[in-house]
Parts: sequence; structure tokens; C-alpha cells
Amino acid sequence: MNSTVALVLLAVAIAVVIGLCFYAWSLRKEVSRREAYRRDEDARAQQNSLENLDYVASALVQEQVDITEGAWRCKVLLEIIDPSLTERTEFQAFAEHYNRTQHLNTHSARQQLTARERMQEDKERLKAEDDMREAVLEAARAVLKWRAQGKNALH
Repeated sequence: MNSTVALVLLAVAIAVVIGLCFYAWSLRKEVSRREAYRRDEDARAQQNSLENLDYVASALVQEQVDITEGAWRCKVLLEIIDPSLTERTEFQAFAEHYNRTQHLNTHSARQQLTARERMQEDKERLKAEDDMREAVLEAARAVLKWRAQGKNALH
């Protein structure tokens, strides 16, 4: 092989390596951009969940929402924010009420029940709400107190 062919092959090899380096760099930039976007989306979802939790807990304390509806929503929002939050003693009433009422039908499944079955489920739900009312309202007040701590509330 003469030196001209060797130099041409070397130039081609260098061009290929430079092209691959540029491609790898652009892929890395895209990955970084997507990770930043995902972090922003996660932060936005976290903030929305915290705001919704404020609204639901406030509505519960003011008794503008049923105990069952409020407890379920608070439980779900707490789990979205941080699954360990529902294990805190001050928030356990939400999970306890959910566990007592989760078997009750909702939405279209409730509509398919007979009037007698709906009335039976309503009695059961109202009994659970009466039993858990103070605990759930206290948990809602604890959420509002916890949220008043601000950004340090999660830690």
C-alpha cells in the first residue's frame, strides 16, 4: 500500500471518528434536554398535587366535601406526592377510611345497583363517615398545618 492510499484512509478514518464524536455529543445533549424536561414535569406535577391537596384538605375542614370523597382524594394526593406520607400517624385516617370504604361501588358501577343495594351501600358509607369524621377532619387539619411549613414540609 502506498503512502497516498494510507493517508486517504487515515483522513477518512479521522473524519468518521469526528463524525461519530459529533453524533455522540448531539445524542448526549438530547438526553440531557429530555432529563431536564422530565425533571420540570415532575416538579410541576408535584406542585399541582400539593396545591390540590391544599384545596381538598381545606374543603374537608370546612365540610364542603363528603368525608369519603375528601379522604380518598387526600390519600391519593399524598401517595402521589410521597408514598410514605400516608404512613405518617397524623395522616393515617385517610388510608383507614379508604380501607373501610374501598369496596363500595362508585360511578357507573353504582348506577347499576338496585335501589336497595344503593341504599345499603349509602348506609354503610354514612356509618363509616360517622365513625371516621373526627379522625379525617383532624388529619385534614394536620395536612394544612404540614403544608403551612412550606418547602421543608416534605422532609
